[in-house]
Amino acid sequence: MSEPTEIRSQPVNAKVRRTVLKAGGTLLISLLSPMPALAAQILAVRVWPADDYTRVTLENDSNLKTTHFIIKNPERLVVDVEGLELSPTLKSLVAKIQSNDPYIKQVRVGQNRPNVIRLVFDLKEEVNPQVFTLAPVGTYKHRLVFDLYPVNPPDPIAALIERGQWSLDRPSETMPPAVAEIKPPYAEPKGALQVNRMLTIALDPGHGGEDPGAVGRGGSYEKNIVLAIAKRLKAKLEQHPNMRVMLTRDGDYFVPLHVRVQKARKVQADLFVSIHADAFVQATANGSSVFALSEKGASSTAARWLANKENAADLIGGANIKHHDIQLASVLLDLSTTAQINDSLKLGKAVLNEIGGINRLHKGAVEQAGFAVLKAPDIPSILIETAFISNPEEEAKLNDDAYQDRMADAVTQGIRKYFAKNPPLAKNRMT
Repeated sequence: MSEPTEIRSQPVNAKVRRTVLKAGGTLLISLLSPMPALAAQILAVRVWPADDYTRVTLENDSNLKTTHFIIKNPERLVVDVEGLELSPTLKSLVAKIQSNDPYIKQVRVGQNRPNVIRLVFDLKEEVNPQVFTLAPVGTYKHRLVFDLYPVNPPDPIAALIERGQWSLDRPSETMPPAVAEIKPPYAEPKGALQVNRMLTIALDPGHGGEDPGAVGRGGSYEKNIVLAIAKRLKAKLEQHPNMRVMLTRDGDYFVPLHVRVQKARKVQADLFVSIHADAFVQATANGSSVFALSEKGASSTAARWLANKENAADLIGGANIKHHDIQLASVLLDLSTTAQINDSLKLGKAVLNEIGGINRLHKGAVEQAGFAVLKAPDIPSILIETAFISNPEEEAKLNDDAYQDRMADAVTQGIRKYFAKNPPLAKNRMT
């Protein structure tokens, strides 16, 4: 066996020692110094133009800080976003602005300075911007939202008249024709009653924009199906000369729940009908349902679960909570009256009876729960779940033109039969 090699320490001269210490000092400084922050990643950009407002959303993997200001003559909105570097996804925002956008001419995107992106929106008119962030919820990560509202919003009725979507024709001096035509047992003697005005119905297609609603196994979005049904229902109701309809949304954009109620009240609606397509964790759940507001709690566990899910639309759709009119919300809650709920139950029963003729009913009676969208204190209001989009067979129905048409027919007949038994009172307003 060979002898072990002797290892002797060698003298280290001062020059070498200084070099080692210098290198060690550099390493120590680098460990203690803060590393440059990594830029946030933009995951998606989306634009939702509508007559009410245009929304631009930047979805990203972290919470972003912004500053914004308006430049006049011409009108521009400038937004600086910290923690970003220019990326292909961010650049794609430019192409997403369409020529028919009501409020944005174009957008320019550039690296303003290191780690800061500047967005410049060239505007078509003066806007009141709301810029806010949303925490992750559902399938979304962090969102940075720009809502561009017109400084001078159009009067809702004037806008509908301008587009030819609001009838000013007066019915005859007797009962509205659509009611008078209905045969017994629904028609009742009304010799003393005279209604000399139009009947206004607010139709509310649920969800929209950032909020897709429920998604079927076949990939169907609730927001698209209910908008299609609402448009069919609007056309059928307006075939009757004494009825006119306001849609709370007529395209793919998000409307906060309290704004849906506000819209119905601004046009002094006689009825409010919210249209949805239900979903449940079990794909076997099926059938149609009708709901009204409850003062004393939900009529079933399922009704409470559904109301909580629908009331979460503001979180998913992206309502600017800081900008909510809290006083209005409390007023709507406090003034929801027993009379309104009783009328809503009557309307719901009339509609449910008609829907039962085209689809199985999930429950044979009108259910009740604390749906935020049904809290107009002076408007009978119901929420219709047209079918379960989470059930593959019913998802196919919901996408079928014939089924959508039959559903619209059934709701129309239910509304007419409700008015036959519950004639609307005259109102002191221009028609």
